[in-house]
Amino acid sequence: MTDKTGTTARLIYKIADRQTWEEAMQTGSYAGSSDDLRDGFIHFSTHEQLRETARKHFAGRTDLLLVAVPAPSLGSALKWEPSRGGALFPHLYAKLPTTAALWVRELPQGRDGIPDIDAALAERPEAGG
Repeated sequence: MTDKTGTTARLIYKIADRQTWEEAMQTGSYAGSSDDLRDGFIHFSTHEQLRETARKHFAGRTDLLLVAVPAPSLGSALKWEPSRGGALFPHLYAKLPTTAALWVRELPQGRDGIPDIDAALAERPEAGG
């Protein structure tokens, strides 16, 4: 299935600081990281982009979570825009309702200091996200 942007409908992912996400759970919406706030949108990655995003922007960081969100659930506030090498990245021009998360998982740091995306994706889904 292809949506109106020509992009296959799928899950998109946000790497989030645990404390910021937990604060968002209290209010019901996630405004994003300091980088997101600076840029005016929440940066997401597709499955194919996720490992490079983790390597480039989150190496050496701990206490991270991986949040999966069905892209179609975000409606027209989600824009697919060119970024790294011209690839289309999902950018959300709104706060993310925490209820939009399909699941939230621990994102452990790998031995190389880069978040271990494979470990997070291999984890069993938890009820209630």
